[in-house]
Amino acid sequence: MPPPRTSLLARAPIVDTLSRGLQKAWDKGWTPPIVLEPHVLWERAAKDHEPEDEFSRRSAEDAADFRERLDRLCRSLNEEAQLNPMGRAFAHGQLVRSIKQRFALGKLWRERPELLETELAPPIIIVGQMRAGTTRVHRLLAADPAHAATRFSDSWHPVPQTPDLRPVWSGAALIFARTLNPWLETIHPFGAARADEELGWLAGAFDHCAYEAQWHIPAYVAFSEAGDAAPVYREFARILRTDAANHENANQPRVMKVPQFSEDLTELLGQFPNARVVVAERDEEPTIRSSVSLVANQMAMQSDDADLDRIEAEWTRKTQLRKERTAQGLAKFEGSVAHIDFAALDTDWESAIATAYKTLDLTLSDAALTAMRAEHRKAGRAKHTKHKEDLESLSRPRRY
Repeated sequence: MPPPRTSLLARAPIVDTLSRGLQKAWDKGWTPPIVLEPHVLWERAAKDHEPEDEFSRRSAEDAADFRERLDRLCRSLNEEAQLNPMGRAFAHGQLVRSIKQRFALGKLWRERPELLETELAPPIIIVGQMRAGTTRVHRLLAADPAHAATRFSDSWHPVPQTPDLRPVWSGAALIFARTLNPWLETIHPFGAARADEELGWLAGAFDHCAYEAQWHIPAYVAFSEAGDAAPVYREFARILRTDAANHENANQPRVMKVPQFSEDLTELLGQFPNARVVVAERDEEPTIRSSVSLVANQMAMQSDDADLDRIEAEWTRKTQLRKERTAQGLAKFEGSVAHIDFAALDTDWESAIATAYKTLDLTLSDAALTAMRAEHRKAGRAKHTKHKEDLESLSRPRRY
């Protein structure tokens, strides 16, 4: 069991120890300080790759979008985020990995262009606010053997490998993450080979969603929210076709979810106009409170300037924006839409799922129900069920 989380801005002592160690190494000249400048990150990430793979099977617009996102994200990190040494190390690792991944995917598509011609079954897209029950709905539907889902490892390492060691690498990364953040599993249950959201695919295209939950980067968030998300979702669709071809499950509906979908529903459905949509709904007050808990947990690790008032204001705004964007996206969508309420999942999840299946014209088989019941029992034993209880007792310091 993890130690008690004493406040919303609590962080494990190991974070401070490692941050002090990094700062000392920089001050003593033992290792060069981390530089978060676009040209430095690009040079480091691209050195083992062919320049042409930046553009392989991508339009000039998509390539330019990626470059501009990197430039603006670095500017926000340097001017706004107030990262501590651990935060700078995290940022460097994530940005370099995304650039390397971009080149590796380009190389794959140059060598195997047929991957991008993979025909996909109409996906099942779960839309909802962060902390609104999207994970519960996603994993119940993903348990249906008639459906496909994305593994956590494949979300964050989308380039296929032979032999496939991605679950091993991701498992090791999760062990390290739990060491740095002992409350990680109480907020979201992870598993390297378990069905999970496609957050890694969006992060790899420098969408803001994975980064705004870690860092205070308002200028980048504003830029990304106001911009066209179509290049991000074109890359997303390319990766999905690649993943489906690799796992030979393109004929099965892929159950997908990222809370960011609620913000970009128009662009997402532009890529998958034949999708079925499931909307997960929850009252705003507990949704915002739980979102603040998650974001505070992430930001406190990477900045000594985390501010709870600022986090609460931002995620109140963000929740409203996503609500508005979802309504706009659904108003233009002519396909099937089912709604599942958070409270209904607690009261009678089987009835809630059965109603959704009927609305979407899906067959709820005995095999599906058996698998879903096993998933429900597994989820009931998970550490994240303690999160609601923790929220009631945690202290609320205004700043770290």
